Amino acid sequence: MIKGSEVRHADYPINALFIDRWSPRAMSGEEIAEEELLTLFEAARWAPSSNNNQPWRILYARRNTEHWPLFLNLLVETNQVWAKNAAALLVFISKTTFDHNRKPSITHSFDTGAAWAHLALQGYMRGYVVHGMQGFSYKGARTALGIPEEFQVEAMVAIGRPGDKASLPEALQNIERPNSRRKVSSSVCEGPFRF
Repeated sequence: MIKGSEVRHADYPINALFIDRWSPRAMSGEEIAEEELLTLFEAARWAPSSNNNQPWRILYARRNTEHWPLFLNLLVETNQVWAKNAAALLVFISKTTFDHNRKPSITHSFDTGAAWAHLALQGYMRGYVVHGMQGFSYKGARTALGIPEEFQVEAMVAIGRPGDKASLPEALQNIERPNSRRKVSSSVCEGPFRF
């Protein structure tokens, strides 16, 4: 697998982990042990959250299990083409209220994003491809997975061992590389909004 630092560089000194991690689509198709997957979930568990509410929940299916077809069929066809070689498919959801008082949690998505980032970095550190997606049926996920109304469906994630990009359709092979980022100054400003 290409490391991000082979083709992109930070403008300020940061750990190479942040540059090297990217989201390939080519996966080997080999299975993942549940214990290995639980290690990734453990990293997500330690993400920060408002009032320590931990609003994230993660539903998952490992390949070659009874739930795999259900999760795979939630994806749009263009994602099914490559995600069929993943070892696991995850659906991240977030509870929209606080557990302690049932009041709305404004940061539920923000906090769940932190859990996703923890999981993605831990997965990368263990040699996995971890690819987040919005290309799936949100309504279908809610219905098929029995997700209650007090939870918001956030995203799907494919996890697997790196594979050969030649296994991808040609159009995807052409974009199978780390992408760049805009300059920090285009995303951050001191004081009022000035973008």
